[in-house]
Amino acid sequence: MDILSSILETKIVAIIRGANPNDVLKIAKALHEGGVGALEITMNSPKPLSVIEKVSDELGDQVIIGAGTVLGPETARAAILAGASFILSPTVNIETIKMTKRYGAVSIPGAFTPTEILSAYENGGDIIKVFPAALGPGFIKDIRGPLPQIPLLPTGGVDLSNIQAFMKAGAVGCGLGSALVDTKLEVTDEYLVQLTEKAKQFVSAVKSND
Repeated sequence: MDILSSILETKIVAIIRGANPNDVLKIAKALHEGGVGALEITMNSPKPLSVIEKVSDELGDQVIIGAGTVLGPETARAAILAGASFILSPTVNIETIKMTKRYGAVSIPGAFTPTEILSAYENGGDIIKVFPAALGPGFIKDIRGPLPQIPLLPTGGVDLSNIQAFMKAGAVGCGLGSALVDTKLEVTDEYLVQLTEKAKQFVSAVKSND
């Protein structure tokens, strides 16, 4: 199965932002144990390239590793060379999309308006991250009306209380940040057990729509 198909099958992209580099592998393993198959390590985290490389080397055959908060093409290239197989951005940067595709990785640019979403897709985005998703599931449903061909990944504002509604509205998956991975907490054994349990709850929620 290719990377794009794997992301569409797993449905959840766990966003690891700002974590201590020494904790990320433990967080990644806990998420994987909970059934989460795609992990995004944001480029505004400490030592992101070395973290991507380490997690990719250790878990690359079990989970899909991507880079997030990618603002330009050179950052995308560096992340891919470090081991990222998908690239997420908060905005539509066409050169970033082109670079990502040139290196054979999956492109997930962030967009908000219908015009931005269509532009991102027409310029090569494989999945469009609807960011922020604060307008709720109804917005996803409204976008899907005229643009049903575009795979949408709402991110920012998705939690356990609304993830099923987002999926029912037509999202292909959801990006989950602090609602799943709260990197402000100390990463203890108890934290990791709770993270695995929380991951299982999110996975169960998205699978219930299958």
